[in-house]
Amino acid sequence: MSNFSANSAGRPLDVICLGRAAVDLYGEQIGSRLEDMSGFAKYLGGSSGNIAFGTARLGLKSAMLTRVGDEHMGRFVREELGHAGVDTSHVITDPDRLTGLVILGIKDKDTFPLIFYRRDCADMAISRDDFSPEFIASSKALMITGTHFSTAQTYEASKTAMEYARAAGTKVVLDIDYRPVLWGLTGIGEGENRFVSDDSVSAHLQTVLPYCDLIVGTEEEVHIAGGTTDTIDALKKIRALSDATIVLKLGALGCTVLEGDIPASMDDFDVFTGVRVEVMNVLGAGDAFMSGYLRGWLQDASPERCCAYANACGALVVSRHGCAPAIPSAEELDYYLERAESIPRPDQDTELNYLHRVTTRSVGEWNEIFGLAFDHRKQLFDMAKDVGTDPARIKTLKRLLVNAAERGAEQAGLNGNVGVLIDDTYGQDALNDVTGRGWWIGRPVELPSSMPIELEGGRSIGSRLKEWPREHVVKCLIFYHPDHAIETRLAQERQAMELYKACCASGHELLLELIPPKDMPQDDSTLVRSIARFYNLGIRPDWWKLPSPSRAAWSEISELIKARAPHCRGVVLLGLDAPIDEIKQGFDNTAGFDICKGFTIGRTLWAQESRQWLAGEIDDEGLVNSVSNNYLQLIRHWRARKAS
Repeated sequence: MSNFSANSAGRPLDVICLGRAAVDLYGEQIGSRLEDMSGFAKYLGGSSGNIAFGTARLGLKSAMLTRVGDEHMGRFVREELGHAGVDTSHVITDPDRLTGLVILGIKDKDTFPLIFYRRDCADMAISRDDFSPEFIASSKALMITGTHFSTAQTYEASKTAMEYARAAGTKVVLDIDYRPVLWGLTGIGEGENRFVSDDSVSAHLQTVLPYCDLIVGTEEEVHIAGGTTDTIDALKKIRALSDATIVLKLGALGCTVLEGDIPASMDDFDVFTGVRVEVMNVLGAGDAFMSGYLRGWLQDASPERCCAYANACGALVVSRHGCAPAIPSAEELDYYLERAESIPRPDQDTELNYLHRVTTRSVGEWNEIFGLAFDHRKQLFDMAKDVGTDPARIKTLKRLLVNAAERGAEQAGLNGNVGVLIDDTYGQDALNDVTGRGWWIGRPVELPSSMPIELEGGRSIGSRLKEWPREHVVKCLIFYHPDHAIETRLAQERQAMELYKACCASGHELLLELIPPKDMPQDDSTLVRSIARFYNLGIRPDWWKLPSPSRAAWSEISELIKARAPHCRGVVLLGLDAPIDEIKQGFDNTAGFDICKGFTIGRTLWAQESRQWLAGEIDDEGLVNSVSNNYLQLIRHWRARKAS
């Protein structure tokens, strides 16, 4: 029988998640005491927030109903949910309270020190006035986690939402999510404690069970809801109060789904087993489980399929760092389910980790990139010396070039498709100016003119990337030819491999810029063979930056990328200081090839003007106006090429 009546068809939302939405600060030193942690990663947190995020990743239309503070962490929670596709129209900004925080660590497979910073936090101030019956009725299901029955105000708001749901035919889902510390049953430093028996809590939770259509919990959570530590008796008490489907999580064994009468013994359960994985971190596994189960349940899948989704999501999350960011995408989950028995270590499986990386990017697709490139260092240093000025002025020049990009983008109406390539040698101030504005930002790591390629700052590229904003795309220019002498080619490839692995670890996107050396023969196959070689090495950059090839080469490049890395963001064209008419011809060659997303052109647009500015021959306005006009000219030609 369908879980959903005919009147739920056409509702814009699949699930509304009501409850905790917070920030997790996850200790990065595995095996350390929390007292000794020296670095933390910041993630979306809170059980309901994780489930809203997870269900959206899995393709459901989810919404979050909560409150966040009017501060940086509150904006982070809202933006992270939005990046995943969650409807945040009912994430209310509370002007008087801070967003909740959790600080946690991974000591070993069984020990996870955890501190909740939630005293009078924003999400616990949710009010029945924060939503309407119409909003609840817009969804197939309403999911609430147990913590939001722990105070009088959250109980009233949650109970009201459940009443609206029952009246509208919206299914009610309860994730028991029992945290004794959040019910005031333990000391404030005992966040790791998962169970304390308490008759008053049990009686309180039992008042909401009759409203539920689906109840999900671990054995300990069923114990608190049922008021006894005997699992069968607890289940029978829940059944006496509710006709809901009960999903009992059994840890590594999997789970069981209980409809109708409760069996006399746990031996009579039909257990849907999960896959065995190496456990790194069980925190967040329950939220991933619920996300996976809802993916199936809200699409009327069989209990077996619902549990397969749920168990697999839980397995993937326990093998990774973090809660929300560890939840898989729909494509990743389906890939894993087809091969789970042969992937005992999801955290070490190359293809699975690649899919997780490329299908869970926080930034959406870039359909076009109109990029102004001024990451040049050596060329501008030489230019400053040639005209007899202090190279320190290059820093000011780069900020003016940001202004030129901004002016050109405004005049062209780019609507966010503006891009820049900026270095941190002379352009750190310029990078700071553009970071956080939604621009596409590339940042070089190569030592200028080096061949074999060397990276700025030495071999420890991972430690360098740790200081970079995640939105910065790592750009590396390699003078590469597939027919290079073997020693040169292997040196280039080794460095590219190390860089790719560093980007995978840090979460930054990677752009590889390939330029065949001028002193080596080239034909239409040169770039195609070069790209294929990197793919053969397991290097799948998010972006390629290439000199403009022929239309025949474009056809081969498009097919190669489609076959070997279908999640590649695309290709952008470089300029190599070519005359502007030559660049326009290169643009025309891309017509019809959607893999080419645009350009990041540099010296063609600003070299003459920058020399004049450095020499004192034009002022700031003259530089900005001239460069922005050049930039605008290329934008218009790109668009004309698209139209033709």
